[in-house]
Parts: sequence; C-alpha cells; structure tokens
Amino acid sequence: MKNVLFLAALFLTSTAFVFIPSDDDQRGKSVPSVKITDLNNKPINTAELGNEGKPVIISFWATWCSPCKRELNAIHELYDEWQEETGVKLIAVSIDDERTKSRVKPYINSSGWEFDIWMDTNHDFKRAMGVNNVPHTFLIDGDGKIVYSHNNYAPGDEHKLYKEILKLKK
Repeated sequence: MKNVLFLAALFLTSTAFVFIPSDDDQRGKSVPSVKITDLNNKPINTAELGNEGKPVIISFWATWCSPCKRELNAIHELYDEWQEETGVKLIAVSIDDERTKSRVKPYINSSGWEFDIWMDTNHDFKRAMGVNNVPHTFLIDGDGKIVYSHNNYAPGDEHKLYKEILKLKK
C-alpha cells in the first residue's frame, strides 16, 4: 500500500510540471485583457498593448528581484537608442504585492528609469501571461501579438532582445 501511495504521489508531482506554459506557448498569442494600474493608480487595460503599430517590451519584475533590476538597468542604458531606431516602448510591470509595493517608486526614482511602470499587485496580469518567475520579458509586435519571450536574465540578454526588436522593424 505504501508503494502504491508513493507511486501515486510521484506521478502527480511529475505531471504537475507538464502544464506550465513554455516561452514558445505564448508566441503568436495576443496580450490578454487584464485590468491593472500604472504607478499613479490610473487604470489600464493590458489588451491595448501593441495596437499603436510599434513594438512593445513587457518586462515583469519586482523590487526584491536582483536579476530583474540588473536586466532593467541594462535596458535603461540602451533604451534611448532603441527608441530612436525602432520606436519600441518598454513597460516594466511590477509584481510587488501589498507588502512591498511602497518600494517601487523610490527604486524607480533612484534608478532614473524613464519608461512606463505598471503595477500588478494581485498578479492577475502575471498569471494571464503565464509568468511563473521573474524576470520574464515579452516582445509584442505592432499588432499586439507576442513574438518573443525570455525568462531569467544573464548579461548580454538585452542584446538578444534588441536583435528580436530589429526583426520587427519595417
């Protein structure tokens, strides 16, 4: 009986990971419609992303996530050039919850980030996009479709992202 229970538990835990969406699962899909807010508590409908005909980067991050901050700081260094050449827009979506959201504004102010910051304190957008851990970065084309997705961060990943942005340049 113990062997049967052990095998059942082993089977359930091993199959639990089958349904986690991979980066490829998101490609070609539209950004889901979720209501979140910007840094000033203004409501936003995420489904409107990418409808301006220009690429959009969505980067899920948190103030407690060191790789997230390294990634966004690296992109920040290049962002003006990227915008000038491609028109890309960056939206950093904070998943800080009610306990840590008060740290977001001070961190942004000290970092000098000049891109949009959205707040997903309830993690509704995070779940809708299939984000399991941060940092997780998506590239949306001018038609609102996900064309690239990358999870985690290592130095140089920002250059891979830029190459993907250049592929969208018309």
